[in-house]
Order: sequence, then structure tokens, then C-alpha cells
Amino acid sequence: METSAEGMRTLWISLGVLGLTAALQAVVVVLSGSVALLGDTIHNAADALTALPLGVAFILGRRAATRRFTYGFGRAEDLAGIFIVLTIAASSALAAWTAIDRLLNPQEISYLPAVAAAALIGFIGNEWVARYRITAGKRIGSAALVADGLHARTDGFTSLAVLLGAGGAALGWRLADPIVGLLITVAILAVLKGAVREVFRRLMDAVDPALVDTAETALHQVDGVLEVGELRMRWIGHQLRAEVAIVVAGDLSVRDAHRVAVDAEHALLHAVPRLTAALVHADPAAGHDEADPHTPLAHHHAHA
Repeated sequence: METSAEGMRTLWISLGVLGLTAALQAVVVVLSGSVALLGDTIHNAADALTALPLGVAFILGRRAATRRFTYGFGRAEDLAGIFIVLTIAASSALAAWTAIDRLLNPQEISYLPAVAAAALIGFIGNEWVARYRITAGKRIGSAALVADGLHARTDGFTSLAVLLGAGGAALGWRLADPIVGLLITVAILAVLKGAVREVFRRLMDAVDPALVDTAETALHQVDGVLEVGELRMRWIGHQLRAEVAIVVAGDLSVRDAHRVAVDAEHALLHAVPRLTAALVHADPAAGHDEADPHTPLAHHHAHA
């Protein structure tokens, strides 16, 4: 709940900043007739609106698990991440199309100082929102929020293109705007690659190997854990879950094996950031028991 609330707060603040940025730019678009600035204003408005599916995902993620959705609704965030990646791709296509069209049909721009100022406001607004979203996304473990921050950064690039194009136009070089626009398209594609990688990894249940190392180290320090067997971790939205098999002495009672499993679960929850639940399965060490070594002595599952 706490992380979802932080995610929602981040979305509302960034929505307000980008909305104000787009409104200021729209005024200059009407005055100047700048097609480049119009495109940038549309980008900023679209970026502000990507907060909506992500907001819906955060609200959905708060819902309790059901008998159909037994892991809850945290995956809604990953679906929002796909939507954001598609929006970045559409932004790059629009930027490329606008730049090529302007190469073929050069246009005069009026009110150049106002256009340059509006473009600068767009860049500053987007970059501030990008840093804010990315920092918050990494803090609460939301890949979708990080991707949305990267999207804001791409729109900052398009604002920069408008600024450089206006500078070129002021020097009498009308092709400056479309050429810079094409270069910015390449920059957006580089950001898109990073966002796709982030969202794809989350959809494929990838975790940072350093988290696995941290978990293994914590388990090895638990009194009674002889070995650490299979360890699996996965993100569900911005919450991390773990499943692990530990080996304990074969002559332990079920009660003692359960105590070791509880200690192991507590160690994991304290050592691994954003881990909210762990399933710990205890196996007897081979040679200590005549029973099948894979028969569990005890397992423990608890939520933080």
C-alpha cells in the first residue's frame, strides 16, 4: 500500500508538471504557427496521459488476491509497461515522420524567441519529470514507472530538437530543424531499446543477480541451514516474491525444522529490498534419514 501510494503521488505530480508545460507551449504554438513546437506539445500531452494506465495499474495492484488471481493484480503494472513502450515507439515514428516532412517541405517560423523559450520549458519540464519518475520507480521497484520516466526523457529530446531548430532558423538555416529532428529520432530509439529491455525482463520474471546473491548470503548465515538448494525470485508488479529449498539436519524434529524455515524466511525479508513474501521449504540432509531426502520436513510461507 505504501509503495502504491508513492507511485500514485509520483504520477500525479508529474502529470501536473507536464500538463502545465504542455499548456504553456500550446499558447506559443497558437502565436507562432510552429509545426515543430506543435509536435512537441502533442508529445508532452501524450506523455502526461501515460500516467493514466499506470495509475489504473497501481490501483488494481492494491486489490486483494482472489481464487482466480491467486497472486493478486500486481502484473497490471507490467501490462502498463507494454503500453508505455508502444507509446515511446509511436513518439519516435511521429518525430521521424515530422522531420522528413519538414525536410521535403521547409517552413518559416515566426516568434522565434518565444518558440525557443517554449522548447526550453518543454525540455526542463520533461527532464525533471524523467528523473523524478525513474528515481521513484527504482526506489519502489516499478519497471513500468522507470519506463514512463524514460518516455518523459524522449519527449525532452524532442523539445531540445525544437530549440536547436529554432536556433538554426534564426541563423537562416531552415533545414536545421528537420535534420536535428532526425538525430533526435535516433536518440529516442536508443531510449526505446532501454525501456523494451526493462519491460521484457520484468515480463520474463528476470531479477538482478545481485538480489539472488544477497538472498543466498543471508540464508547461509541462518543457524541450522546446511545448504541452500533451488532459489527462485520474481517480481509481481513492484513487489518481489521468493521460493527457496534449504537443507537441514535429517535428525531434526518437524518443529525444529519449522523453526529453521521461519528463521530463514525472516532473514530473507530483512536482507532483500522490496521482498514481501517468501516460501521456504526444508529438506533433510542425505544420509540422516531413511526416508526420501526430497520429502519435506517443513515449509514456511509468510507475508511481510
